[in-house]
Amino acid sequence: MALSEAQLKKLLGKYKYRDLSVREILNVTVPLYRDLKPIMDSYVFNDGSSRELLSLSGTIPVPYKGNTYNIPICLWLLDTYPFNPPICFVKPTSTMTIKTGKHVDANGKIYLPYLHEWKHPPSDLLGLIQILIVVFGEEPPVFSRSTAPAPYPMYPATGPPNSSYMPGVIPPYPPAAHPANPSGYGGFPGYPPAGQYPQTSGPQIFPQPPAAQPPVTSSGPARDGTIGEDTIRASLISAVSDKLRWRMKEEMDRAQAELNALKRTEEDLKKGHQKLEEMVTRLEQEVTEVDKNIETLRKKDEELGVVVEKMESQSEYRDIDEVIVPTAPLYKQILNLYAEENAIEDTIFYLGEALRRGVIDLDVFLKHVRLLSRKQFQLRALMQKARKTAGLSDLY
Repeated sequence: MALSEAQLKKLLGKYKYRDLSVREILNVTVPLYRDLKPIMDSYVFNDGSSRELLSLSGTIPVPYKGNTYNIPICLWLLDTYPFNPPICFVKPTSTMTIKTGKHVDANGKIYLPYLHEWKHPPSDLLGLIQILIVVFGEEPPVFSRSTAPAPYPMYPATGPPNSSYMPGVIPPYPPAAHPANPSGYGGFPGYPPAGQYPQTSGPQIFPQPPAAQPPVTSSGPARDGTIGEDTIRASLISAVSDKLRWRMKEEMDRAQAELNALKRTEEDLKKGHQKLEEMVTRLEQEVTEVDKNIETLRKKDEELGVVVEKMESQSEYRDIDEVIVPTAPLYKQILNLYAEENAIEDTIFYLGEALRRGVIDLDVFLKHVRLLSRKQFQLRALMQKARKTAGLSDLY
């Protein structure tokens, strides 16, 4: 019976992204792959630490040569899912044997580029299962045993006939083949110990045999279907190759990014160099223009100095009225009229000041002001007539 959303939320109470995980699990298990059951169990990492994690354990339908086979798998979801990829295993039944290849090692651990390049939200459980179906359809991860082995755990102390599952024979898959896990688990690609995989409706799964069992020294696959050292070595070589390719890709991407940054910096420097050259050229032109202006001002200053010296030497003997000489007699008449009219204006002003201070009497003030005003009126009328004759604008 499938778990409800409330039950899943209760199971995933300690998950950092519980709602996202619950939504993905329901989207996969309810409408499409009902045989995948969510189970909470303890997962042991390579460093010996353990944590309660949710696993999806069951079978997925895989088409192979015209037939459909149910392949048992187990997907462990870290508590940082979906921002970290699941840890995937093939979970063979008692009638199956793991077939190692470029995607599955002797322990049943699944390796896929999809897991290496996992990035949420494009990567999710549904896409992972669909890729597993395609990959397993091209290269099945399990095959049937040729002979029926004795039921587990009935093997003698010397170990089971199929020694390909002995921890003493199969070294752990290099943890660095997976991307770094930010959750702090320290290289999570381990495989669970005995009893870690929950049961499904199929036959009993393989438990982990005791670690004290002797290793197998065969140099290749035996006739009973066991996995030899050559196969294990090939699997490790494939893992190391994948790791090296992944690191090389990272180094190339980083080098390309640095190269692009250097190119942008070079372009910026070229533009800055061009701007600096333009500024230098403009400054040189301005300096040349300023030098020319300085030379011109120097010459004018010398000319003015000569004129000033000449005027200072002649000022003692020159009448001030002879300094300004109009170009025509009419202009001279206008100048004299204007000067006389302003003199009368000043005289009236000072007469007013004298009256205010009590220097003169009112009768004297009125008499002189009347005479000066009449004279000023005549001067203004004559100056207006002269300006009109000279073609100048009216002054009053």
